[in-house]
Amino acid sequence: MNPVEDRIREVLADAGAQGWVHAKQLGCATVREIGLGADELVVAASVYKLPLLVAMCRDFDSGALDPRAAVRIDPTSSTPGPTGLSTFLDPVTLSWRDLAASMIGVSDNAAADVILDAVGLEAIASTLADLGLSRTRVVGGTADAHASLVHDLGVTTADEAFARLTDNDEVNAVSAYAPALASATTPREMTRLLELVWADAVASPSQCAFIRRLLGNQAWQHRIRAGFPYRGVRVAGKTGTIGAVRNEVSVVEFDGEAPVAVAVFTLAARADAALPKVDAAIAECARLAVTDLRSGRL
Repeated sequence: MNPVEDRIREVLADAGAQGWVHAKQLGCATVREIGLGADELVVAASVYKLPLLVAMCRDFDSGALDPRAAVRIDPTSSTPGPTGLSTFLDPVTLSWRDLAASMIGVSDNAAADVILDAVGLEAIASTLADLGLSRTRVVGGTADAHASLVHDLGVTTADEAFARLTDNDEVNAVSAYAPALASATTPREMTRLLELVWADAVASPSQCAFIRRLLGNQAWQHRIRAGFPYRGVRVAGKTGTIGAVRNEVSVVEFDGEAPVAVAVFTLAARADAALPKVDAAIAECARLAVTDLRSGRL
């Protein structure tokens, strides 16, 4: 094992989390990579919104969806979430592409489920198969995940389910933590998906540029972006969170250098609503992997 992979393992252990990591340089003749459980199946959480976005953009290309068409959303009947449309008080009208911007920028659950209803699970499965991502699957949206939690925990509302899920005095065996039952992927397949996006290979060049723009506008700075807190570096990615699961997949690009795709998936020993030590560990794992790939060896 590469010494940097040992260090990544130590960082995760110190944060009280299991972790699965993959990083690779993009656009290089010689492939260099870092991996820790890179081919193990992991829970995607909101990282599923990335393949959903890709499938949506392919629908834009085919004409199945008009990116500028107006969509009216009533927040009172939307999927709950801490950000985005479900926090609104009044109905709102916006375009499909602006729904996508909210889905990625602030991980808007309501926007994602509206998009999923339009795109469909079959289109996502077809997209993943076409791209050779045979181990990645999306089994439902956020509303489906909430319904699963309500069922597994024997409660009546999503709020009650999350309160139970984050109670560390109870042991909660839920399907949301089981890659065999939830939307799932592998770290290597997510860096491959990012590689294909950066190579304009998942959709038309204009739609791939749109995907990169949305990933670059993600609001969250507390995971991978926190590992690179200085000028001259761009981080474009998507987080995922549910209970003890904390993830992010990103492309990190320094001025004048080849981009590096990095995926960090974790399952913490605790399920507190905030786990800053695990978030910091994700940042440090990404920093270690990207620095190693840039320099050859720490």
